[in-house]
Amino acid sequence: MRMVEDIIIKPIITEASMDMLDAKKYVFKVQKTATKADIANAVEEMFKVEVADVNTINMKKKPKRMGVHAGYTSEWKKAIVTLKPDSKTIEFFDGMK
Repeated sequence: MRMVEDIIIKPIITEASMDMLDAKKYVFKVQKTATKADIANAVEEMFKVEVADVNTINMKKKPKRMGVHAGYTSEWKKAIVTLKPDSKTIEFFDGMK
């Protein structure tokens, strides 16, 4: 069985993700093989909140170059987690508004 810390890798802190906090939407980088149910259970267990919806996006690799060296960024999975209206907020993000 996977641990909660294995499913949720890190939060995504961008201007767009900070604008979604008012709608109780939080963005995380998650394990590539994690399902929506796995992500919802991990967020509920880790932050003690109630999840209403989970949207996932597979981020494709992009070509990058540094001088003469060319390569690709790594592929990863992004999850946008929406909390129920009566649920409390995630305290980690409260100080970043």
